[in-house]
Amino acid sequence: MPDSSKYPTTPDGRYFVVRERLWRTSNPGLAPELRQQLVDELMGARRQVGLALKARDPKAERKARKAVDEAKRALGERGPVWWTDGAPDFNRRMVGNTPYAGWYASLSDNART
Repeated sequence: MPDSSKYPTTPDGRYFVVRERLWRTSNPGLAPELRQQLVDELMGARRQVGLALKARDPKAERKARKAVDEAKRALGERGPVWWTDGAPDFNRRMVGNTPYAGWYASLSDNART
C-alpha cells in the first residue's frame, strides 16, 4: 500500500484515497511503538512475498501473504473496523460511490493527486 501521508485523507481520518479508491488507515489508537513494530512486520512480510514470487515458491508465497494479512489486521487496515460509532466500512470502495463523494469532489485537482 502506498504511504497514506501522500494522499488525501477523509475528514474523519478513517481512509485515504488512491486513484479514487478508499483505503482504510491504520488504527490511530495504537501505541507508537506497537504501530512501528507492526509496520516493520508488514514490510518484512511484503519483502518475503516478493522473494517467494521471484523464486516461484507457492508455499512460501502463501506463508508470506498470510503474514501480510495478519500485520494489516493488527494495524486495523483489514478485518473489524477500529472505530466504535457503528459507521459502515467503505474500505476499497470507489470514493464516488460512498458518503465521502462530496468531500472528495470538493478537493482541488492537486489535492487529489
